[in-house]
Amino acid sequence: MKALVYRGLNQIKLEDKPKPEIRDPTDAIIKIKYTTICGSDLHILQGHVPTCKEGITIGHEGVGTVDAVGDGVKAFKPGDTVLISCMSSCSSCKLCRRGMLSHCEKGGWVLGHTIDGTQAEYVRTPLADSSLHHVPEGIDEKALVMLSDIVPTGYEVGVLAGKVRPGSTVAIVGAGPVGLSALLTAKLLSPSLLIMIDKDPSRLDAAKAMGADRVIDSSKEDAEKIVMELTNGVGCDTVMEAVGIPATFELCQNLVGFGSTLANIGVHGKEATLHIEKLWGYNMAITMGFVNTTSTDTLMRMFQAGTLKLDSLITHEFNLQKDGEKAYSTFGAAAEHKALKMIMTTS
Repeated sequence: MKALVYRGLNQIKLEDKPKPEIRDPTDAIIKIKYTTICGSDLHILQGHVPTCKEGITIGHEGVGTVDAVGDGVKAFKPGDTVLISCMSSCSSCKLCRRGMLSHCEKGGWVLGHTIDGTQAEYVRTPLADSSLHHVPEGIDEKALVMLSDIVPTGYEVGVLAGKVRPGSTVAIVGAGPVGLSALLTAKLLSPSLLIMIDKDPSRLDAAKAMGADRVIDSSKEDAEKIVMELTNGVGCDTVMEAVGIPATFELCQNLVGFGSTLANIGVHGKEATLHIEKLWGYNMAITMGFVNTTSTDTLMRMFQAGTLKLDSLITHEFNLQKDGEKAYSTFGAAAEHKALKMIMTTS
């Protein structure tokens, strides 16, 4: 089968690999229909994830059809259409019982990280009963791929951890796919003011189309000044960092108000300064972490009902076998190509 393989710093190669086989009773083999590229995959290529070794098939998102299951898999059978979660969980270890599926003692973020991932014609998914989700008939399967990772991430690590509530004021720094996912899911909770900050005009246009009340081009405008004007000088109740660089984390610290929450969603490859000398008296919280994907089924029901619109996150489509490497070069130059998420098909 064909697979996109990590081959060292900034190198992704389309290669032939053997079709995966069942190794453990809780495994399932999934024939991939649709997959996508995540910002975390770029972090791997940039050398920010040293636990990912050369030779791994990249990817942790996708929709596909069950090809085979181990004897221990009870909830799925060959032929089922499934959504693949970015997190694999046993549901029984101490951390899973605390809802921290991302730190499962037997799983967590393994696909495309420590074992071969979804950017291939077939993938072996461990702990299948808890890590796969049945796909309802008639649903948009391409858009559904957004529920593998980015939308639960924006919702759980941004909106829920950030304590967005009806009537609250919210600023999101970073209008990439995860920041826009946070925007879409924050809208569900009816904040009174939702501000999106970025330097990419096309992404700010997308944010406006998805419901942002105010967009700020921080390359041309003073984001801090505008946010303070919009909030009568008090700052926002929730500020989300969805980029993952020191400058944006510092900007977020200048946008918070008393009693607020700064929810860090971005994946940081370098240290960032915390201005505790300013914030120590703010009675605020700073949160960060992996997505646990405990919201996936809820989000899927909202998507099925039409409450949550996901297709607007997809801007490009490629065929994995024909132009998978081109998909990476396009995603890596997102501003140039006005790219958000890109679907890769395998047929």
